[in-house]
Amino acid sequence: MIESDLDVLCAELRAELARDPRGRRVVAMLERYASTSDDWRRFTTFSLERYTRNLVFRCADYELLLWCRKEGQVSPIHNHMGQSCWMAALDGEFEEVHYRLPEGADPDSLEVGQVRSHGKGAVASIEDSIARHLVRPAAGKSGVSLHLYASAIDECRVYDSETGELTLIALGYHSVRGESCADKSPEAIRSDL
Repeated sequence: MIESDLDVLCAELRAELARDPRGRRVVAMLERYASTSDDWRRFTTFSLERYTRNLVFRCADYELLLWCRKEGQVSPIHNHMGQSCWMAALDGEFEEVHYRLPEGADPDSLEVGQVRSHGKGAVASIEDSIARHLVRPAAGKSGVSLHLYASAIDECRVYDSETGELTLIALGYHSVRGESCADKSPEAIRSDL
């Protein structure tokens, strides 16, 4: 049986993160995949209502998702629950906005920090010690990005910039390896993995 480029990437990521939880070679691996492969397309699922989180692979060492965004679909400002996270732009261009906590400030008050653009093939990384962030497609565009978490994340904290509230939310999937999760609970999906 011939393995797809994505299956090869998943195996390489598993070996790399088991060997080195900091994933020092992950950026190069994701850049290579993002610039040479398009077999990820079979796992894309878009929605008119909001961006989608589509699970590609999950194991004890990591979780790999495709985030599909139509024009204007923005992730909330969020953290990564102490996990390392990498994002590879597969299709389109993305803007990433960092938010930081000013020294000595109330934990619920964030300030806008660095704003970065990521075009097709680019890889970004973030940890909570760097910043919280939001990700959105470039103005007037849609896009697909590949997100790697050093460990599966089932919940995260989101920040409401209007109210200043920080809320813990449960995370789910819109699809798992291309199959819709519309009729399944998050617990049922995770038990199937």
